[in-house]
Amino acid sequence: MKIAVIGGGIVGSLIARELTRYEADVLLFEKEADIGWGVTKANSAIVHGCFHETPGTKRASFCVEGNRLYEALSRDLDVPFKRIGAYVVALCDDEIPILEELYEQGLQNGVPGLEIHDRETVLSREPHLNPSVIAGLWSPSVGITEPWALAIAAVENAVNNGLDLHTAEAVTSINVMDGHVKGIITEKGEYKVDAIVNAAGLFADRVADMAGLPSQVIFPRRGEYALLDKKGGSIVSSVIFPTPNTISKGTLVVPTVDGGILLGPTAEDLDREAKDATETTDHGVHEAIEGARRLVPGLDLSLVVKTFAGLRPETPNKQFVIGSTEVNEFFQAAGMRSPGLTAAPAVAQFLVHDVMAQDLSLDERRNFDPIRHGIRRVFDLAGKDADALIKSDPRYGRVICQCNHVTEGEIVEAIHRGARTLDGVKFRTRAGFGRCQGGFCTDKILMILARELGLSPKDITLRGVESVMLSRKVRP
Repeated sequence: MKIAVIGGGIVGSLIARELTRYEADVLLFEKEADIGWGVTKANSAIVHGCFHETPGTKRASFCVEGNRLYEALSRDLDVPFKRIGAYVVALCDDEIPILEELYEQGLQNGVPGLEIHDRETVLSREPHLNPSVIAGLWSPSVGITEPWALAIAAVENAVNNGLDLHTAEAVTSINVMDGHVKGIITEKGEYKVDAIVNAAGLFADRVADMAGLPSQVIFPRRGEYALLDKKGGSIVSSVIFPTPNTISKGTLVVPTVDGGILLGPTAEDLDREAKDATETTDHGVHEAIEGARRLVPGLDLSLVVKTFAGLRPETPNKQFVIGSTEVNEFFQAAGMRSPGLTAAPAVAQFLVHDVMAQDLSLDERRNFDPIRHGIRRVFDLAGKDADALIKSDPRYGRVICQCNHVTEGEIVEAIHRGARTLDGVKFRTRAGFGRCQGGFCTDKILMILARELGLSPKDITLRGVESVMLSRKVRP
């Protein structure tokens, strides 16, 4: 049995990992040069409490179960995850009924620990909030993570369990005969497969079209963000939500797992074909910042180190599309809008174990290993452990990224794990994520990549063949 997963975001990566628990040859195809570079790399990185979701919907059930699974999953894959809780704040009397509605929804969904706090309690716990706050819905199960790190870790673990990984290889067509999956064709070749999982994010509608399914609509919703340096990271200790509107959960103030603060996102629906429109706009960045300042007026905007935009896949009915289809052996995990990141572990387990394993009569493997160890970060180690690591390999004693304290040894380890680009190193080590945004370390990382890969520096790219960093020498 050969099974192809199309899409290497958080959903496809976790599905591929779950499939390697069974006696099957699993292939993962990702059109980008690395894992997690689509929807997964540019979102709020929140593991939601699931009080926003309508009770009785797939989104609600998958969200609650996914949230529950995050602790064990993050521990097994050695990726950061912190349950820091969240407040939804009301700044006027008209917003109190919205808090009460979210509270009741959360209770129906089985969300643990929900409480509505008065103004004094909220400000005692989050003293930098807008002093106009009159109440807050507290949800202790809300967490934060690094979505791209989880996707990368899931694929590393899957590869160790037999996954056949194909990056920088876009699927161009699907071979279906008499209603059954027969194979796929990519930019690089043709593959006979017995089943396909469509987890292609924003492009899942195009993949479904290839299989001959009725036309689906997935349109991008752009969210713009501003990222603050770690020096501003102590201004809030939990995720801060406004009361939501009919379009989105609103513009947030979000601590990041590495100590920064994220402001955003906005919510702008784009044309169905604008699936690469990740540019920022003056209006969007201003809206993200002003929305955040409405919640936390004292934000220091001199600490903004980066603005960016992400796209999330929206559907007209706002529902996930998960399960089997009219085409035999063609399965979907599509329309994974918010809370898609939160739901992803539960979606992967349901689709693989409850649907695919039954439909395809898959047998479990006895030797599946769920554990993956992350890259050793010297500055996170105890002194004696760091000394021992540096003694074993002096490269761990040479700091390359001053902002995030990333050493040459960590960068080399990332390359040996699969990084082939500057962004590949960045998303595995955080080198280039800091205050200077790579201004003082990019050239050093580029030369390390060239050395370790045996390439000319001119062959090293930012994120694939269309992002060349160097064109020629400026002197002999």
